[in-house]
Amino acid sequence: MRFRAKVVDLACLNHFSRVINTIAKLAKTCTLRLTDSKLYFILSDKVANGGVSMWCELCQGNFFDEFQMEGVAAEHNEIYLEVVPENLSRALKTAQSAKAVKIKLTNRHCPCLRITVELPSLSSSSRIVTHDIPVGVIPRRLWNDFREPSVPDFDVSIYLPVLKTMKSVVERMKNLSNSIMIEANLSGEMNLKIETDLVSVTTHFKDLGNPPWASEDGCQSSAQGRDLESMAEARIDIKKLQQLLAGQQVNPTKALCNIVSKRIVHFILLHEDVSLQYFIPALA
Repeated sequence: MRFRAKVVDLACLNHFSRVINTIAKLAKTCTLRLTDSKLYFILSDKVANGGVSMWCELCQGNFFDEFQMEGVAAEHNEIYLEVVPENLSRALKTAQSAKAVKIKLTNRHCPCLRITVELPSLSSSSRIVTHDIPVGVIPRRLWNDFREPSVPDFDVSIYLPVLKTMKSVVERMKNLSNSIMIEANLSGEMNLKIETDLVSVTTHFKDLGNPPWASEDGCQSSAQGRDLESMAEARIDIKKLQQLLAGQQVNPTKALCNIVSKRIVHFILLHEDVSLQYFIPALA
């Protein structure tokens, strides 16, 4: 089992750092799955127990100048590692003006991701900073626990408003309630609502638009035949939503959410070469 990669392009490096920072805000530990073409960051708290899950996918070719890996076996050419994204994020902070960053899976005293940062220096020799980040190797028999979550058969799929706007609304509501109701319909309308014994606050968004799949593909969604005005709704933990919005450092080019009434809200954030899915289960 071997893995090594190298980034030279500074823009790619900073973009990769932003992705890792976002992941670090969403998960204390997660699974890093490596294949020869992609990297995945996976968090699979069992949604049934009220946990969130996350699936973030990156094409390695868009980030790395060199990328080599050999999986656990020829027919299973993959590696699954348990990582603490905050540690990765910290290591990459030292690399903001680096000439190159190398990442390598090593095993001295324990399995580690060794991040070697080559910094520019005034003299002819460069300065090297090395971080060893302990990781856990996940055995083959457990890999099935980390399959891509299936997209639920949703009632409504809708584009999200500007995330910064949504974030400031949720920040204010967070002080009033622990939960938030997200409602949306197939006419591009979405409401964020909180209701307590003392106060009821609703923010309305209009003309957001609904992704094309919401209407054209009957098997994809139970939205077919649905009244365009009627709202699908789910009440979720406001902190989990705020965490998602606060963690965003990749400025997605597209952001949407699918609502399965009273069951789950599924967020999808897309940015050129990164896709992040985030599932927040509804509260009973």
